[in-house]
Amino acid sequence: MVAVMHSDPHPGAPNGRTGRPRSAEADRAILDATRAALVERGWSKLTMGDVATRAGVAKTTLYRRWTGKSELVVDAVAALFDELALPDLGSLPADVEEMVLRLAALLERPETRTSLMAVVAEATRDEALRGRIRSAIVDRQKCLVLEGRARAQARGELPYEEDTASAARNADLIFDVIAGAVVHRALVSAEPVDPAWARRFTRLLLSGIGSL
Repeated sequence: MVAVMHSDPHPGAPNGRTGRPRSAEADRAILDATRAALVERGWSKLTMGDVATRAGVAKTTLYRRWTGKSELVVDAVAALFDELALPDLGSLPADVEEMVLRLAALLERPETRTSLMAVVAEATRDEALRGRIRSAIVDRQKCLVLEGRARAQARGELPYEEDTASAARNADLIFDVIAGAVVHRALVSAEPVDPAWARRFTRLLLSGIGSL
């Protein structure tokens, strides 16, 4: 699934650069403008100059933060996913169902849908961009799986795993299953992710195919 973990308080900050302090207000304006430009113009027509104009900042301000369009768009998408928070409804099934619905609601927003699909499509031709997607979006969001599993273990709903390497692989798989299913249904199949579907999916996830 997806997670809130910020190893960098300024996700768009280029490594090793110095200068004036970052402005959180300017960052928000730039990322908002990037998503709006993607919705209106698409990836191919989006330019750093257009984003700067929409955000009301100098073009040089963008280049002090991001080296180019790919980095900027990934961080604009990552900021949306960083809004997700793990629910605590008292049980693992309830938490999973609610998390599925929250992810689906995020994917329904035009700026999320357009930005995510644009950057993923571009990443098929750009290995560096794929790496940035993994570090800025996927790896940050996997922490929700770890947090949710730890909470379920504390409740006695899941066993503790002594093999840390195996636990990490399992967390990766859980993330892939949940995120993959919800993203595919919402963006590829264009089918609703409603409470009934979330309930059936959670039952399948937690109990296996024989539970359906």
